[in-house]
Order: sequence, then structure tokens, then C-alpha cells
Amino acid sequence: MRYYLAIDIGASSGRHIVSYLQDGKMITEEIYRFQNGPKDLKGYDGETHLMWEPERLYQEILNGLKKACEIGKVPYSVGIDTWGVDYALLDENDKAIGSVYCYRDERTQKTIDKVHGILPYDDLYAKTGIQFASFNTVYQLMHDKDTGRMDKATSMLMLPDYFHFRLTGVKKQEYTNATTTGMVNALTHKWDEEIIEKLGYKKELFGELAQPGTVVGEFTDEVAAFVGYKAKVVLPATHDTASAVLAAPLDGQTPYISSGTWSLLGVEQNQAVTLKSANEAGYSNEGSIKYTFRLQKNIMGLWMIQQVRHELDDAYSFAELAKMASENVVDDLFDVNDQKFLAPKSMIDVINETVGRKLSVGEMAYVIYNNLAREYDNSVKALEEVTGEKYETLNIIGGGSKNGLLNELTKKWTGLKIVTGPAEGTAIGNLLMQMVGCGDLQDVQAGRRIIKNSFDINEL
Repeated sequence: MRYYLAIDIGASSGRHIVSYLQDGKMITEEIYRFQNGPKDLKGYDGETHLMWEPERLYQEILNGLKKACEIGKVPYSVGIDTWGVDYALLDENDKAIGSVYCYRDERTQKTIDKVHGILPYDDLYAKTGIQFASFNTVYQLMHDKDTGRMDKATSMLMLPDYFHFRLTGVKKQEYTNATTTGMVNALTHKWDEEIIEKLGYKKELFGELAQPGTVVGEFTDEVAAFVGYKAKVVLPATHDTASAVLAAPLDGQTPYISSGTWSLLGVEQNQAVTLKSANEAGYSNEGSIKYTFRLQKNIMGLWMIQQVRHELDDAYSFAELAKMASENVVDDLFDVNDQKFLAPKSMIDVINETVGRKLSVGEMAYVIYNNLAREYDNSVKALEEVTGEKYETLNIIGGGSKNGLLNELTKKWTGLKIVTGPAEGTAIGNLLMQMVGCGDLQDVQAGRRIIKNSFDINEL
């Protein structure tokens, strides 16, 4: 029996999940979990920025790998996924320069206009199919150039690629995460040379892109000595949404929502859709396996309720907040994608200001869920206009798929059949691609059939 291990790191927590195939089913077990979150730390420019703690995260990666050995479930292969856009710059000694900035940091406010002055946004979208977001890597790198951080860099690795490098000593730039940078050409599936050249970024930072399923290497002797074994590192789709969608039991052109800190709503496509209508509707073309795409839109997601809960000292569980919401129905409507919700000092204050009064905890939870569902409806309708398709089903995957109230509100607003699950979609998709890469599964479709037989998939 081969064990596989997915390390799925999100913005608020990370988890190690071990899996194996038995009797046509994928069996999974969470063996280790750790906390994550950005901190106010000193950046390369000497100023305070919102930043990640990559060294602590790497130590947690090692701790979880060691735990697998301790419980007698040594993996044949390992793969790591995280969110997109964030990266490490390495110097000539392969040391990270100035740690890793968080995408919610405001440093790109100084660079967006500069980038667009050189390459207008419409030109960027036409080349890459990537929708504007203030945190896109293409804008982050301009800050690195302006502060001199890029001068010392000899390589750039997206965060999962960086952790894979730390485990193996091998540098691979994985395709799905690379597309989130806003610098991969949607036709050639390679780094866009014109973007890199015109913006003055160092060409040596951008190497050959590798597909999910590619073997990176095996643990270094140093890593093996700590965790107790050697294992292969195999690329999953390292962008968490790409992994999550691979795990979705989609039937043909069925749209999905990957529901977590962000909600990503979209549909799988064979080619990028870079039409003006897609751009205006806020749809992005992010890479998937075999150079296919996810035509999808970023929606603010459960970040809002996570922040409210945190401001209330985590006094309520998410289940309790959903119950309180169902008992406190109010009809306030607002745009959850408004930039003011991205990283406010107080989410509670911003929501109260938006609706014009002080809401109770239950009312606040309800307006978040209800307006999320409303935005899902708007986004599905826009997607139908862009693709010319009419959809009857919406598949919700990820942790948010367990929120019964949000699912009910989504059904109410959209009028679509709602299919929910699997809840641990990202880790499952990560495992699926490792199994394909190692030859235990023929392809993604074979994996999706196994997933349908293995996990709770429900319909509303």
C-alpha cells in the first residue's frame, strides 16, 4: 500500500493529510494541523508590512512530515499547495531576501499606476487573461524593483515551490500558481517576455514552467534525518483553488464555487477567454492541468465572517454564527467585493458603517452570508453571458460547502441545483495529482470517479 501526503496551507491554517487507495476509494486522514496568519513585520525596505512567516511554516511542514513517520504512515510522495500570488526571492546563496510579503499588504498601492503606465491593464488582460487585483504578483514585483530587493535576486519561487525547494534542493516553477502572477501568456503558457522586459524585471527569475504531476525530487539528507525517511516530492496543482477544482465531481461544463477564505466561482475551459465581456465581468483565466483554464471570479468569501469571529475573540463557532444568522434575518444589501472589505482594521465597524446602523452578531453574520449568496447569483449570470451557456447546477466545494445556511441562501438566490462537497477539496485534489503523477491513477477523470465514491457529496 502506498501512502500519499498532501500539505495544504491556507491563509489561516495548514494541515497534513495522509491518503491511500483501497477498494476503489480514496481513504484520507488528517494527521497534523497548525495555525497560520500574516503578521506586521519589518520588510526589506525597513517599513512595517503585512508578512508571512515562511521559516515557521517550513518548520511546521517538517513537524507534520515527522508525525507521519511516528504513526507508521510513511508517504511515498508529498506535495504542497498554498494560495496564489505570493513568492520568495532568493539570492545567489539560495537564501530568501526579506522574507515573504502577504498579498493583503498595501505596498502595491504605490506600484499599480506605475505598471499600468508602462503596460495598460487592458493589454495585460489580453495577454494573460488575468483579472486585475491589487495584490497580483506583477504589481508586487514592481515594489521589489523600486526598493532594490530584486537587485539581489537570482530566482523567484512561488510559496509552494519555495517549500518544495527547501525539501529537495530542486527548483521547479509550477504552472497553475505561476498563472496567478499575471505574467504567463494565455496562448503560449509560458512567462510573457514582453511583460517582463517592459517592466524591467530580471529575466533570470522566470524559468521553465512544470505541470502538475511532475516529480520535483526527493528529500535531502538533512530533511530525511529530521523526519525519519526519504520520500518523493511530486507537484500537485500548487495553487489551492486549482487543486480544489480538480477534486470537484464536475459533470461536463458545471460551474463551481471553491468556498473558503475566498470564494472562487467559475467553470473549466479548454482555452482562455480574454474577451472584453469577460474582462468587464471580472473573470480571470487561471491555469489548470494540461494547459486548460479555470474561467473564474474572485469573490471576497468567508474572510468577512472569519474576521468578525476573530474580532469577537473567537467566542462563537462558525456553526453557532450560522444558527444565529438564521434567527436574525435582515435585508441589507451591499457589494461584498468592495475594496474596503479586503483588509480593514475592523470588519465589524466597516459593515456597520456600510449598513448605517449597529448590527447584532446574528444580523452581521446574516448580512455576510446573504450578500455572498447574492454575489454568487450575480457572478453566475455574468458567467452565462460570457460563455453563452445556461447552467442548471452549481457545485460548491471546500470548507464553506459545510455551511448549510449559505448553501440554502445560494440556492434561493440562484435557483440552481446545489451540489456540495467534498469539503476538503484542496487536499483531495492535491492527493489526486500526486497519485496521477506516480501512476496509481490513470488521469483526473478516473480520480473524480473515485472521489464521488469516497466522500460526502450532497444535493439541495
